[in-house]
Amino acid sequence: MVNSNDKGFRIMGLSLPVFLFFSAIVIIGTFLEVLPKGMIGALALMMVIGSVLGLIGDNLPIVKDYLGGGPIIIIFGSAAIVMFKLLPESSINIMSNFMKGEGFLDFYIAALITGSILGMNRKLLIKAAVRYLPAILGGVAAALGLVALFGAVMGYGAKEAIFYIGIPIMGGGMGAGAVPLAKIFGSSMAQDPAKMLSIMVPAVAMGNALSIVVGGLLDKLGKVKPSLTGNGELMIVEGETVVEEQESYSPDFILMGKGLFLAVSFFILGNIIGKFVPDIHPYAWMIISVALVKGLGLIPREYEVACHQWFQFIMNNLTPALLVGIGVAYTNLNEVIAAFSITYIVLVGVTVIGAVLGSALIGRLVGFYPIESSITAGLCMANMGGTGDVAVLSAANRMKLMPFAQISSRLGGAFILILASTILKLFA
Repeated sequence: MVNSNDKGFRIMGLSLPVFLFFSAIVIIGTFLEVLPKGMIGALALMMVIGSVLGLIGDNLPIVKDYLGGGPIIIIFGSAAIVMFKLLPESSINIMSNFMKGEGFLDFYIAALITGSILGMNRKLLIKAAVRYLPAILGGVAAALGLVALFGAVMGYGAKEAIFYIGIPIMGGGMGAGAVPLAKIFGSSMAQDPAKMLSIMVPAVAMGNALSIVVGGLLDKLGKVKPSLTGNGELMIVEGETVVEEQESYSPDFILMGKGLFLAVSFFILGNIIGKFVPDIHPYAWMIISVALVKGLGLIPREYEVACHQWFQFIMNNLTPALLVGIGVAYTNLNEVIAAFSITYIVLVGVTVIGAVLGSALIGRLVGFYPIESSITAGLCMANMGGTGDVAVLSAANRMKLMPFAQISSRLGGAFILILASTILKLFA
């Protein structure tokens, strides 16, 4: 995002005068409302905003050290731009449509899932997958237990705290979590699903925001207590690394092109399987497909490296732009602010803390580093699905853990829907 070296201060690899000149072109086009629709206009504006806000966040003393630095400022700064209408509505629509209607988020996550899984050590991936479910269950149990306890003590109600705060936060985001949960709750309680959703949305939004902040704090904790972290490695395995033999392949544009094609193809495969087995999200089927290919050794190492190099290109160049899109299209500051009350904030907080502590404890027992386990099996259950995964992992500087984050958001989210249905039958 920002570089300082012997060639002088740089942003996005560009010298400051060059960056300012081309950024001015983009900003002038934005306010004249001639910004092209689609990828060109959206990416240009998102890259400018992301670079500037990232520079600010990476240099604010408290924010850079304790709150996640650039990523959190990019997300919430972009959301503030929308709330205060600092840009023309046409440019906001271009960026929102690029994220949602034109699938930039899917494109980004496809690259991350494919490249990070295929870049893993195969034996390590198999060992980690077997132990991951207990870490998720530990986080869910601790989160729901703590929010029920505090809900009862603070007069909110244990059952209400679980139904309206704990389960929505742990449910995998909006589309795959809060929306189906609202339908489940509405039918079981004879309530309008829209009313249920209005109760859940602030919890999901605040839980996502807090998860991002906690992700940054856990990264800071790892620097203070190195014994708690694998610095991006999930499994505690001596002598093994996540990416195998990558050093024998120098960056190759042809390889990256192959990686691009394989990434989007795996994404389509997930959608094909999801059409016939719709109860599981296509993201989850994509993860399963890529993991099976990797675990069974079905493609040559060259293609694995191709996907990994494409993933690295996307992550290093487009993450700030993506975070802007998350802030613009998926983060509503009005919803977060409207939900503010001491009781509500405490209950959201203990839910996220419970997810962190439970997944860290069980993760350590099954052979994971506590910080990596709490980020993936804990925070990535408590955040807002795919968008939250990117934001949390970016704030925690552990983007290569995306496959496990997506397991939490997708398969873990599906588990929460089943759990919610079961709990409602017992207690509603």
